[in-house]
Formats: sequence, C-alpha cells, structure tokens
Amino acid sequence: MDYYILTLFPQMVLDGLRTSVIGRAEEKGVLHLEAVDIRDYAENKHNRVDDSPYGGGAGMVMQAGPVYGAYRSVVDRIGRKPRVLYMTPQGKVFNQSMAEELAKEEELIFLCGHYEGIDERVLEMIVTDYVSAGDYVLTGGELPAMMMIDCISRLLPGALHNEASTEVETFYDGLLEYPQYTRPEEFMGRKVPEVLLSGHHGNVDKWRREQSVLRTAKYRPDLLKQANLTEKEKELLKTLDFPGEI
Repeated sequence: MDYYILTLFPQMVLDGLRTSVIGRAEEKGVLHLEAVDIRDYAENKHNRVDDSPYGGGAGMVMQAGPVYGAYRSVVDRIGRKPRVLYMTPQGKVFNQSMAEELAKEEELIFLCGHYEGIDERVLEMIVTDYVSAGDYVLTGGELPAMMMIDCISRLLPGALHNEASTEVETFYDGLLEYPQYTRPEEFMGRKVPEVLLSGHHGNVDKWRREQSVLRTAKYRPDLLKQANLTEKEKELLKTLDFPGEI
C-alpha cells in the first residue's frame, strides 16, 4: 500500500506515523508513506496557499491551485488516479468496514484541509471520498488522516507481528473485544478470572465470546443490531433485560 498525504504539515504526519507498528511496517516494505507539502505548489513567492472567501465571512480558504498541483504531482508519477479521501466532518464517518474496504487499494491519497476549508472547485475535480473522523471539528485533517492510515495499515498482510490478532480485536464480528489480563494473577485484591487460568481452550473461547457480547451490550448496544449473534447469545441478553432490538 502506498499512502500519499497532501498536507501543510508534512513533518507532523510523518513523525506521528513512523513510530511503533506503522513505522516497522514501512521498514519491512509492507507500506510506503509520503507527505506532499501543498505549499510547494503555491503560485506566489511567499508560498501562500490561502485567501479570503468570496462573499465574505470569517477565516481563510485554501486555494484550488496549490491543492491541485500537489495532487497532480502524485498522479503524474504513479500514472493513474487513485482514490482521494478528503478529511471533513461533512463526510461519511470512518469505521472498521470502511477500513477493510480501503485496505484492498494499492494507493490512497489523503487530502488534509485547514482554515475554513478548501476551494470547492478542486474538491469537485479530485475527491472521490468525503470521510469524517466523527461529529466534531478539528483544526485540520492531519490527525484524522493519521488515524485512518493507522487503522487501514493494521489490516495489511505482514503489518502486524501476530496476524491472528486482527481477527479478535474490537469490532471483529460486530462486537467489542473481551477483557484482557496478564501477570500477576492478583492485583490489589482483584483476581484474574479462573477460566483464563484453567488451560481449557474451549472454555476460554466460550468465556471470551460471552464477555464480548456482554461488553458490547453495556458500552455500545447500537452495534448489536448488526452483530452475528447466536440464538443462545440473544437469550443471554434477554435475561439482562437488554432494552434494544436484536
């Protein structure tokens, strides 16, 4: 996977991504990260990329020319037009299923806006996906882009040391992940559940699945509508007087 991040703050993006799992994945050749500085394509000697909005109003708007130039610099090099994700609270909220879809691409361009946004004309010309990190407003698109790249990259073959870990994480099968424990067996009077010490893998798997269902019902009941629940698990939720529809 090749990632191209169009941004006004390239070092912020690269410093954040080239640590831990994503940094090691890049070193192994699983993925490639490139931050393209939009200012490099400014059409004036001061590298200014914004101007006041037509019609008046507060703030500044990023100009179409520098953004388009940064985009063309990528497209001209790779010889094709990949999907372009524009980070905006007006877009579809990013989730795990979207990450799984995007992980199948060979290249992705992330467009990070700032100020009051980007000239609509260039968005119409290059953007394929409007994506949001959630229903709130940030100062720029860099943090959402980094978050999404982190999530997508974990799904790439070879990115994680333990490939099986992606199959039991939060949101796998529509459920939150079960609680995790490690040594010592007792901490400040709190003990590890006995089933995890039993060595009986079947009982451990059963307990973990049950805990995932219960945890989802407690913290994210909205997810249960799409979760793949057995009839026994549905009956379990009924005994808890779960208020939602299953």
